[in-house]
Amino acid sequence: MTDPREKERKLDELLARIARAVVAYSGGVDSAYLAFRAHRVLGERALAVTAESASLSSHQRELADGFARRYGLHRRIVHSREMTLPEFCANSSSRCFHCKDALFAQLEEVAREFGAVVLDGQNTDDLADYRPGRSAAEKHRVRSPLVEAGLAKSEIRALSRLHGLPTADEPASACLASRIPYGVPITEEALRIVDRGEEALRGMGFGIFRVRHHEHLVRLEFGPEDLAKALDPAMAARLASAFKGLGYKYVTLDLEGYRTGSGNEVLGAEEKDRFRSYPAGTGTKEGAQSSAATDAPEGA
Repeated sequence: MTDPREKERKLDELLARIARAVVAYSGGVDSAYLAFRAHRVLGERALAVTAESASLSSHQRELADGFARRYGLHRRIVHSREMTLPEFCANSSSRCFHCKDALFAQLEEVAREFGAVVLDGQNTDDLADYRPGRSAAEKHRVRSPLVEAGLAKSEIRALSRLHGLPTADEPASACLASRIPYGVPITEEALRIVDRGEEALRGMGFGIFRVRHHEHLVRLEFGPEDLAKALDPAMAARLASAFKGLGYKYVTLDLEGYRTGSGNEVLGAEEKDRFRSYPAGTGTKEGAQSSAATDAPEGA
């Protein structure tokens, strides 16, 4: 098994061959690590760009801001346009494609101004997952250096821990729109309610959770330790009060607990396979594995 530090050296070599980079930076585990390494290797030739919108949680915004200040990232904030897109707000199973398509179009504009190539934080664990956003990345010729270096999520966490990055043990993050099941329209009001709900859970001391918005019903997912806490009658009463205060008629706990991508459980195998995350030019899992083990073409 390859030492993650060897893969990090490969990542640094990949980055060193890029003249300038625009890093899609949300402040999550992967994008923060990539922005950190790009800053180490390229200095001010690496620009971390955060897209702000109603889909970005308050917590994620604070994490991104704090990390950028702490490590002196060269940074820019843009205001993303997905809420203006009927295709996004309709919330079909290709929602993420429309969001990422709009985001990468904006990052392309920044990259042209900066004379740079656009990088994202996809890792090798993402390759076989349902990722409509990957098709948008391919469309806009976005590079994924963590995949090119063969880095998996656990290795990124281990390397982040080695460097003392505060994101090392952060729970997986996703935009607030992922809390709304397919077919339920996405509105700024719904996103605000979800954000307030997750802030409330954080304030109650919960660590791993998701607020799933089903219009009049909220479905709360918790990690194993937090689920036991939530099932306590006194805490359950607090949860019911807090979420009814946000306008929900019914407050429920998902007994299966928190799991990433639970919203995709309603999709059939054919639909999921349509948006498997394969790097550009491969089209298959086998090609994805091969691509992850070799250098991609050099960027500008």
